[in-house]
Amino acid sequence: MIGTVESATGGRIADRITNVPGSSDYFKGSVVAYSDDIKTALLGVRKATLEHRGAVSEQTALEMAQGGKKLLNVDICVSDTGIAGPSGATPDKPVGLFYLGLAAKDDSLSEKHVFLGNRRGNKLDAAEAALNMLKQYLLRRIKAR
Repeated sequence: MIGTVESATGGRIADRITNVPGSSDYFKGSVVAYSDDIKTALLGVRKATLEHRGAVSEQTALEMAQGGKKLLNVDICVSDTGIAGPSGATPDKPVGLFYLGLAAKDDSLSEKHVFLGNRRGNKLDAAEAALNMLKQYLLRRIKAR
């Protein structure tokens, strides 16, 4: 079973998954955790992570995926956090910066991406990248069998 916890993509990953007929066989649900309060209260992202690394960070993406895996009671959870734009950038974190996370029973991984589109394009690109990360993970698991 698969779940998603999304921030900057606002549900686009779940939308793409549920557009596939039969997705109810493997997709359990999604949480859009847009605010830091929801990230901590619902997903268990540590306040220290948000204070020291920021909402848009590798550690936050990983903690979101791990918390979502537990909350949704799924085998694999994919997460995203990012700066879709056009505002919100800092000198260290440009518009288009996204971190993706994946948590599974025996593995956690993350990816960093910087997309160069407008707000809508960055969100769509991040959702596509998250689905590709999930696909590559599943292909590696199948190959390892």
